[in-house]
Amino acid sequence: MDGVTPSTAAGYDGGETLLDALLAAAIEVVFSSPGSEWAPVWEAIARRSAAGEAAPVYHDLWHETVAVGMGTGYSLVSRRPAGVLLHAGAGLLQGASAIHGAQLAGVPMLVCSSESITYGEREGADPGSQWYRNLSVVGGPHGLVSGFVKWANQVGSVEVLPGMVVRAVELAERAPQGPTYLNVPLEVLLEPTPRRELRAAAPPGRRVSPPEEIDEIARMLAQAERPVIVTESAGQEPGGYEALLGLAELLGAAVIEPQSAVCANFPRGHPLHQGSEVGPFRDADVMLLVNCRAPFYPPSNRPPDATIVVLDAVPQRPHVVYQVLGADHYLEGDVGPTLAALTASVREHAIEPAAVAARRERLADAHAEAGDKLAAVERRSASRLDAIESALLVRRLRELAPADTLIVDETITHSRLLRAHLAGERDSYIYVQGGLGQGLPVALGAKYAARARPVVLAIGDGAFIYNPVIASLAAARDLGLPVLVVIFNNRQYLSMKMNHLRFYPDGAAAATGDFRGVDLASQPDLSEFAAPYGMHAERVEDPSELASALERAFGAVAGGTTSIVNVLLTK
Repeated sequence: MDGVTPSTAAGYDGGETLLDALLAAAIEVVFSSPGSEWAPVWEAIARRSAAGEAAPVYHDLWHETVAVGMGTGYSLVSRRPAGVLLHAGAGLLQGASAIHGAQLAGVPMLVCSSESITYGEREGADPGSQWYRNLSVVGGPHGLVSGFVKWANQVGSVEVLPGMVVRAVELAERAPQGPTYLNVPLEVLLEPTPRRELRAAAPPGRRVSPPEEIDEIARMLAQAERPVIVTESAGQEPGGYEALLGLAELLGAAVIEPQSAVCANFPRGHPLHQGSEVGPFRDADVMLLVNCRAPFYPPSNRPPDATIVVLDAVPQRPHVVYQVLGADHYLEGDVGPTLAALTASVREHAIEPAAVAARRERLADAHAEAGDKLAAVERRSASRLDAIESALLVRRLRELAPADTLIVDETITHSRLLRAHLAGERDSYIYVQGGLGQGLPVALGAKYAARARPVVLAIGDGAFIYNPVIASLAAARDLGLPVLVVIFNNRQYLSMKMNHLRFYPDGAAAATGDFRGVDLASQPDLSEFAAPYGMHAERVEDPSELASALERAFGAVAGGTTSIVNVLLTK
């Protein structure tokens, strides 16, 4: 559209202006954990609904983490910006972990909350004494989030409100994508203002490295004897998955998704896929890092003799405290188009077919050997008749999930195993980033954006306990978002125990079994949280019952009902 025609109501004010600005910025959905400051927006929505006028789709949710997390899942799947409305500084603090997670995930999102700036001293509408008594924050709420958003500011007047909203969304959508924040004071929302037409914001332009830089790297890759590609999130970028596959096949290059990978980047069944460890490829002569924040650990542990090429829209992430890429060359541009241009340039250079064939054969053998090891793990887990091992659970999920299933992962100690045993098809996997407690909302946001696809949340029992379960299940019910929640339940914070043993392998806790920060044995049956919402529930600890329980759960989800399957594991 060329512009947004504003409301024609005589009472046009900041609330109406905010809705028009969101539409101009192409924000179609707003997730809100409401506060009293948003009455002007609610009134504008109610008026527009009655008059049949345009407004973003608005959803009231019961918790700030649910609002922000749903915005994250929605944006990751739809690749569109989300709007989030929270309450004052208190709501920001409640949703802070999820906002930080959105930053780590590179989600374009506009978060807004409010405050009062007159405290009842101005004639006219009274903002309420709560702002004077206990809701205000010294320096403004924008100061609370400045460390984990791309940009934070206060709207000074209703006249600048539309311009600041559009600018905030445009900033959120530019690389590196991430959440922005606006403090929109209640007085600005209540302020009458003349009607005006707003020009629709232009979408971001495409950026590709210049041909001479691409040609230099293409020549290097064409001549490489041991090329390796490492990626964390190429599959999250438009066209990235397909372009990476094309380049790898052309070169016969090994592809590694390290522990820090956060989405499906390359088919795991492909013979060029070489798992998650960079270590076995320290003899690489050219290593291409595609959308990698943290390819090596320790950070300085790069392959000693490799030429490191970094391909990324913004290689040095401003929000990362310490980042060492060890780059010898940079290709800075949008990942999908730049990979495609690089592949086209490689084709123009002489590649030795025999060398490519030899690499493919060698990598296929290594891939098959790794696959045999994974299959052996699955067979061993299936042979146990007394307890369920995590490998069996992942195998059953893979076997029973429909082909287009999206897995959202908030496991910790099971995450590597989960990814290793999945197929890794395009847009099939999302890892929840940041602090634990966001998995349910992110899965619901993903389902909101892809209603026709089955969505499975794989989550540890500790992470499930951290989540806003009551508010999340209410959102699943009220918005018609059936998901399958599979709890990998080892009745402990195993990652806490593993880190304790890393530092003190022969310490007192190891000798006596007296660990702190670990025990979750007193938890209730977590599947019972489904009951108040009329949802499907299963508790499974017998391996022979696992497949049938998952089948029933998948069937319930297909019928429109969220399912919680609490699977008790050996560890």
